[in-house]
Amino acid sequence: MEATFSAEIVVYGGTAAGVMAAVQSARLGRTVALLEPGQHFGGISVEGLGSSDIDNHKEFKNGSAVGGLAKEFYKKIGAEYAKDSPVYRFESSIAERVIQKLLNHPKITLFRGARLKENRGVTKQGTQIIQIHTENNKTFTGKIFIDATIEGDLLNASGVTMFNGREGNAKYGETKNGIRAENTYRQFAVRVDPYRTPGSSRSGVIPTIQDEPLGNPGEGDSRIQGYCFRLCLTDNPQNLLPFTKPDGYDPATYEIYRRYVRAGGKLWKPSANLPHRKTDLGSWHDLSANLYGMNHAYPTGSYTVRTQVYQEHLHFTQGLLWFLANDRDLPDDLRSEWSRWGVCQDEFTDNGGYPRQFYVREARRMVSDYVLTEHHTRRKEQIPVHDPVCLSYWPPDTHHVRRIIRDGAAYNEGFVFGGDDWAAFGISYQSLVPRRNECTNLITPTCLSSTHVAYGAIRLEWTFMCLGQSAAMAASLALAGNISVQAVDYPTLRQQLLQVGQVLELPPSPVESTVEGA
Repeated sequence: MEATFSAEIVVYGGTAAGVMAAVQSARLGRTVALLEPGQHFGGISVEGLGSSDIDNHKEFKNGSAVGGLAKEFYKKIGAEYAKDSPVYRFESSIAERVIQKLLNHPKITLFRGARLKENRGVTKQGTQIIQIHTENNKTFTGKIFIDATIEGDLLNASGVTMFNGREGNAKYGETKNGIRAENTYRQFAVRVDPYRTPGSSRSGVIPTIQDEPLGNPGEGDSRIQGYCFRLCLTDNPQNLLPFTKPDGYDPATYEIYRRYVRAGGKLWKPSANLPHRKTDLGSWHDLSANLYGMNHAYPTGSYTVRTQVYQEHLHFTQGLLWFLANDRDLPDDLRSEWSRWGVCQDEFTDNGGYPRQFYVREARRMVSDYVLTEHHTRRKEQIPVHDPVCLSYWPPDTHHVRRIIRDGAAYNEGFVFGGDDWAAFGISYQSLVPRRNECTNLITPTCLSSTHVAYGAIRLEWTFMCLGQSAAMAASLALAGNISVQAVDYPTLRQQLLQVGQVLELPPSPVESTVEGA
């Protein structure tokens, strides 16, 4: 028998956006149910991503766009390190501690392991969600619902139009979407033979390569940018768990890394870029732990399929770390360096030192009446936004979507990043709400209506925090007026957002950038 819970605002997804939506709703006096499908609140911010992409490049400083609860979060992180100013590089365990304190509010009820039922998870009456149902036999009744997942599962189950993949350039008059005619950014620095028997296309391809044609440049497809783990490693012997060989380890899986080194390539190495000799070891290189093309089943897959994709990434990554530290075909100096490192004893203690989530950089996105596109990101002839609820201050940043063969060598396809043709832009409130005829009491700060290219400029954690807070402010206004989320009065919303410190505008600034991708 299902237990029923009621709240004015039901937030599905304990991501950073979901946390801020819950906190802001509670501070406005609203009762909130925050549902997390897993066991930890905070999303990737507590799962290894300790580098916040704020003021971390000399070419531009985007900290001025961080306001409201996001700014408060980073200040509280700083306080944990006895700093008087915001801290943008932090340990996952510290972030989780801060988030737990923020969520300690009498108006917020937390639910762990509350994953939406795959079938009949939503009860609607007309365009209104009445209840949602979770796999652990709980039913949640609410007036306004917020989908703060990266996957958009509540949106999808509610009948909201969704899109997965890359739109063709022709759809919205873009130039950076769809199949890329040429990719030089994060392209292989050396020529790597892709075939099991070098030079023989009939022998098949080595692991991590997809044997498929490039396709027609500019056309859309269902491919999405690569995922990885944001690994928290350490070289502190007192806090180090050595890499172990995973069950079923096959050294042939990592043949591309051997060939890369033999061809003169330099593999990436860890460095202590977080407090207490820890790393946020990201992957945006030509060859690292981004598994291009190995995640395409994830966004629209069943829970079983998603778990399988996660496990495949985890097993591959664990094996890669063992390989880098131990394989005799690698240079001695490379093995020696990797051998000094291990996972942290005091991070992710319930998962053997590895994050419980991998970095889902992109999944399904809502399609509403207002779609953010490449035109919003442009420095010149930028489409103006008249109802901003947050700022995006980052270039379009979409990692490669696959690794194929081109001219007889391994080739990464799909990266869009950098350049001097982008600028900060306002994120329209209309992009957070579905079409009125699809759902009238649902908002999303994470799967907002945007193209593949535009989403690449939005998908940073601090931006999601700001959007989560703004979504909560709008939800409260909808409740107060007993109106649909589409009918929220923007001037009133704007005034309230400014009162809580949200940043809604910045003057255009010139940008010259070769920054690292998130």
